[in-house]
Amino acid sequence: MPVTREDVVAWLERCAAVIEENRDYLTQLDAAIGDADHGVNMDRGFKAFMARLPSVADKDIGTILKTLGMTLVATVGGAGGPLYGTFFMQMGVKTANKLLLTPEDWAEALEAAINGVIARGQARPGDKTMVDALLPALETFREALRNSIPFGQALRRMAEAAEAGMKATIPMVARKGRASYLGERSAGHQDPGATSSYLILKAAAEVWANAT
Repeated sequence: MPVTREDVVAWLERCAAVIEENRDYLTQLDAAIGDADHGVNMDRGFKAFMARLPSVADKDIGTILKTLGMTLVATVGGAGGPLYGTFFMQMGVKTANKLLLTPEDWAEALEAAINGVIARGQARPGDKTMVDALLPALETFREALRNSIPFGQALRRMAEAAEAGMKATIPMVARKGRASYLGERSAGHQDPGATSSYLILKAAAEVWANAT
């Protein structure tokens, strides 16, 4: 069965909860290579969206996702606001007027979101950013669809790929953002953006686990 609007709302509610649960952890990761505010900022942004969610929960999926994106731009400081805002706004553009999402719809929305992030941040694989978690996740999900893997299982593989990509940032030297100023000293630390991206995709896999 496809993902419904209500499923999307449940995913975003889970994202907000997971970000809150990991706020201090994300901030600790950022303290090592950034401004020590990633977890606090992301939590503030998702809380602001949760306050707005009741006013758009009965709209189409695209409107809900674009509202989240705009809220993150307005409330999340630093580079995170524009990047995560772009992620969800581009996903919203791709799902405009939809009340249901097929696996192909999800793949297209995720790809549009990632392309938006790349265009906005000019990051590439290996730069030690959220892209290092997102791109492997997309590639793995698309491969699963090509192999006729059931949607729920494909989502779990997507999340596992995002986790592997997140962990792969540990030895990398940052080439983008605040961490890039540290040069070689940025190696040995897990990227906070890749971590929150993994948490967001893992939340989708968990909430939509029974999707077929």
